[in-house]
Parts: sequence; structure tokens; C-alpha cells
Amino acid sequence: MNKELYDKLVHEGRRFMRHDNYAEYGPWESDQELKKPQPPLVKARMSTEVIALPKDFKDLSLENDLTKLLIERKSHRVYTEEKMSLLAVSYLLWATQGVKSIRGNNYATLRTVPSGGARHPFETYLLVRDVEGLKSGLYHYLPLEHSLEYLQAVDDIKETIDEATCRQTWAAKANVLFIYTCVAYRCEWRYGFAAHRPALIDLGHIGENLYLASTALGLGTCGIAAFDDDYINNLLKIDGDEEYACYVEPVGTIKAEDRGKEEAFYSFLKDDE
Repeated sequence: MNKELYDKLVHEGRRFMRHDNYAEYGPWESDQELKKPQPPLVKARMSTEVIALPKDFKDLSLENDLTKLLIERKSHRVYTEEKMSLLAVSYLLWATQGVKSIRGNNYATLRTVPSGGARHPFETYLLVRDVEGLKSGLYHYLPLEHSLEYLQAVDDIKETIDEATCRQTWAAKANVLFIYTCVAYRCEWRYGFAAHRPALIDLGHIGENLYLASTALGLGTCGIAAFDDDYINNLLKIDGDEEYACYVEPVGTIKAEDRGKEEAFYSFLKDDE
């Protein structure tokens, strides 16, 4: 890539973040303003095998001191590969996409994370490797009923996670890989071609809630932007346009004794001193 093209792409990215490239197109109306039908709030069930998730979160040993959680929140890339409880996974799903109520006549969901216009355009899929009560494979979260639907078996779950995360082999030791996809028209219906920057902001809310909820449970996670889009879209059987992968976060069991191993990921900083 030559420098001219590189600089052009950099400035296009900055312009997108500034949100200053819309006035030039003149007035426009969203599909909501045009009275077009609203898209569904969530994806419909895709499987007949549905697992109701427990919600007795009082049985979890949760750290409830927010200041302590903020201090202790960090990325973890070393996992012990001990089994994770189904209740813990249930809590993580509720903390990141749980529905608290429905506004109006199925107009919007109010959830545990904020979203522009309460559009909540994201779906959650799980690649489960080692969670009690769940067989290994691919799942999809049903937030309106707080359930998981089992989609398919995965022949080699570690290899699949490794491939999905562009050979970041540490991620394959996680108990579960959270995969977030965007169902684009869910937010475009309201915000048109201006929908995508707010959607990415919404994704940040989800990711941070997963960090904080994992920390509260004594688990570890690490957000990953470097993933194989096509591989994941094909795995999920989504088209990559109307719905596409946006973010992945492995979550696994951790122990304090592995702090030295975690710091080894940053050894390059010491090499430069």
C-alpha cells in the first residue's frame, strides 16, 4: 500500500468518527420517519433445542464494590481451563444484553446496557468449550426469554476458536467465546445512514459490561478486534451484510498465581527500556 492510499484511509476513518460528513447530502428521512415497518427487536428462534438459563444470581459470589471492580478490571489472556458454571454464564449474558422491560407496544427493549434510541442492534452468540450443563458447540442468546438455543456441534472447538481469533492461541483456552454481531437495519430503521457510529458506541457499552461482570465473578476476559470476519460469519451462517460479526471476547477461569504469565504478554515493553 502506498502512502497516499494509507493517508486517505486514515482520514476517512477520522471523518467517520467525527460524524461531520452528513450535512453535505441535504435533508433526509429515516425509514421510521417514513412510517416503514419496524424490524423485530431480536432475532427469532433458530433451533428447537432451548436451554432456560438460571437467574438465582444471589447464589453467586459477586464483588459488589464498584470502585474495586474498576481498579481490578483488566484484560486477561491466561486461563486455568477449569470448568465454568452455567449460572456464571447466565449472569454474563444478562449483564451484557439482559432485557429489563419492553417500552411501548414492542417498540423497544430496555436492557442492562444503553443503546442509541434503545435499538440494541446486537446479537450474542457463544462458542462454548467448557461450561457445566452445556455441551460443547455453538449457541445463540435469546434475550427476551433469557435462554440459550443450541445451534450446532463444533468438531474441534479449540481449533475453531483459534481460527476465529486469527491464531491468538491463548483465546482457545477460554471456557467460552462471546461473539457479537450487528443486525444493521435494526438501528438503520431509526437513524438511516447515520446509524453506524452510534452502534459502535453501543458495542463499547456491551464490551465494558462483560469486563466488569467477569471481574465481579472472578473471571477473566479480553476484548479482541483482530478476528476473522468471514470465518465467523460463515460459522454463524449469516450473510456478512445484513448481519455481521463485530466483536469477540473470550471469557475464562483465572487464578492470581498467573499474574507473572499475564505480564509476560508485555515483555516487549521491558525489552525496549
